[in-house]
Amino acid sequence: MRDKPASGALPVPASFANAGQSALGGLRGRNLLSTLRTLAAQGIKQPIHSSRHALALGRQLGRVLRGDTVLAPNSRDARFQDPTWQLNPFYRRGLQAYLVWQQQLAAWVDESDLPADEQARVRFVLAQLGDALAPSNSLLNPLALKELFNSGGISLLKGIGHLVDDLLHNGGMPSQVSKQAFEVGRNLAITPGSVVFRNDLLELIQYKPMSEQQYARPLLIVPPQINKYYIFDLAPGKSFVQYALKNGLQVFVVSWRNPDARHREWGLSNYVQAVEEAIDACRAITASKDVNLLGACAGGLTMAVLQGHLQAKRQLRKVASATYMVSLLDSQVESPAALFVDEQTLAAAKRRSCEAGVLDGRDMARVFAWMRPNDLIWNYWVNNYLLGKQPPAFDILYWNNDNTRLPAALHGDFLDFFRLNALSHAGGMQVCGMPIDLKKVTVDSFHVAGVNDHITPWDTAYRSAQLLGGDKRFILSNSGHIQAILNPPGNPKATYVEHATLSVDPHAWHSEAQNHEGSWWPQWLEWIQARSGAQRETLTALGNQDYPPLDAAPGTYVHMG
Repeated sequence: MRDKPASGALPVPASFANAGQSALGGLRGRNLLSTLRTLAAQGIKQPIHSSRHALALGRQLGRVLRGDTVLAPNSRDARFQDPTWQLNPFYRRGLQAYLVWQQQLAAWVDESDLPADEQARVRFVLAQLGDALAPSNSLLNPLALKELFNSGGISLLKGIGHLVDDLLHNGGMPSQVSKQAFEVGRNLAITPGSVVFRNDLLELIQYKPMSEQQYARPLLIVPPQINKYYIFDLAPGKSFVQYALKNGLQVFVVSWRNPDARHREWGLSNYVQAVEEAIDACRAITASKDVNLLGACAGGLTMAVLQGHLQAKRQLRKVASATYMVSLLDSQVESPAALFVDEQTLAAAKRRSCEAGVLDGRDMARVFAWMRPNDLIWNYWVNNYLLGKQPPAFDILYWNNDNTRLPAALHGDFLDFFRLNALSHAGGMQVCGMPIDLKKVTVDSFHVAGVNDHITPWDTAYRSAQLLGGDKRFILSNSGHIQAILNPPGNPKATYVEHATLSVDPHAWHSEAQNHEGSWWPQWLEWIQARSGAQRETLTALGNQDYPPLDAAPGTYVHMG
C-alpha cells in the first residue's frame, strides 16, 4: 500500500470523451464545418482580440527564427522523441513554430467571448486540425528521411502500397494491426471448453476446469455487443478466463452473434431475454440456484438492465453478485465531443441504421479512433506510410479491429439511453414491458474503471455505481478502457486506487483513496470467491443431459464476419 496520491494529481476523464456516445451517434462533417465557420466569424467580430494574439504569435515566431527555444514539447509526446527535433536547427525551428501556433490558438479561444459550449467545440476541432498538421506527419519527419535513405527508397514504395491497400480495404484509415499474425481458435481464444447452449442471439460457452476443487456457484461473463467475447480469453498469460478457472471458479461466457440486416428488430429487450436464458442454463448445468455475473462496457449495461428486469418480476434471487468492468449506467457526460451530438445527429444516426438494418462496427471504430488521433491514427500513419513498415502484431489491437455490428433496434435503444439518461431515475427505461429501478437491485457489486478511459470516463463509471443498491466496491485502475480489463498479476506498470467509503462526489472519493501497486485481479478474486459458495471436488464433464456440448470453444458465432 502506498500513500495517498499527491495533491494536484487528481485524474480527469480523457479530454474528448465520451467517445461511446459519439461513436453511436456519429460525428457529422456539417457539425465540424459549422464550428469552423463560428471560429472564422468570431475572429471578425473580435478584431482587437484577434490582432493582439496575431501580434503575440508574430513576436514568438520572431524569437523562433532567431533560434530561441520558446516552448518545450511534452516529454511524453512520442511524436517528437527523436533527438533531431532538438539538435537540428531547421527541425527545432519547425517544431517551435508548431508549438507556439498551437499555444496562441488555444489562448485565443480561452480569452474569447464565445459561450462555454462553443469554446469546447472549437477546442475539439482545433485539436483535431492541430494533430493532423503536426510536422511529424510529413515526409520531412526525420525518422521517415532516415528510413528513406537507409532503405534506398524502398520504404516510400512500401508506404505508398500500404496507403493504397488501406484506401481500398480499410475505409481509408491506417491499419492498426497485422491481421495475418492471429487466428481465433489457433492463438487467440484457445482455452478448452464447449458450447452448451445456443439461441438466436448468443452461444453459451462452458470452460473445462483447471483446478482440483471448484466453487459451487458459477460465473457468467457478459461481454459487450459491440465487440467479440474473446477479450476475456485473449492469450495465455492475459486470459481472464484462465485466471478464474485456475482459482477454482466455474466459468461460462456469452459469445454474441454478429447480426446482419435480417436481425434489425433485435433490441435491448431481446438481449436481456437471451442472457436470462443463459443464466437459467448455467443454473441447470451447475445445480446452483444462482450465478455471479460479470459484464464489461455495454455488457455491463445489459447486465444491469437484466437485474432490474429480474427484480421487477421478483426473480432477482437468480443473481448472487455482479461485477462491472468499465461500464456506464449514468450517461450524463460533459465533453466537447458530446456537444456535437444533438437531437438532429441522433435522429440521423437512427435513420441510417434503420435503413441499413445495422450499425457497422467499422463506423464506430472510426469515431473511437478520432477521439485519440495521435495514438490511433497518426501513429500508424507515420509507421505504415512514412516509414513503410507493417503495423505491429498486437493481439489486443487484432481483437479491437475484429469488428461486429449492432442491430438497428439495439442501436436505437442505446441512443435513447444516452439521450435520456434513462437509468438515472426509477422507471426511466422499460425492458420487456417492465420499468427498471436500479436502486432496487440490491446484490453486491464490484466496479472497475480506468483512469485514462476515453470511452467510459472513470468519474462516470463511479457515478454509475451509485445508481445501484446493495453493497458496492469501486477500484480505479491506472489504465485505459481495454487495459483496465486486461490487467493480470505480474504487470510491472499496474497500479490502482481504492477507498472503502464511496462518497457522492468521485473527486472527493479519489482525494481519500489509497494508491496500491499491482493488479486489481487478486482483489476481485478474493471478493468473488467469498461469494461463490462452498468448494467441492471438480466436476470435469461439461453440460448435462438437457444442455449437451454442441461445439468446441470458441464456438461458431465468434467466426461470423
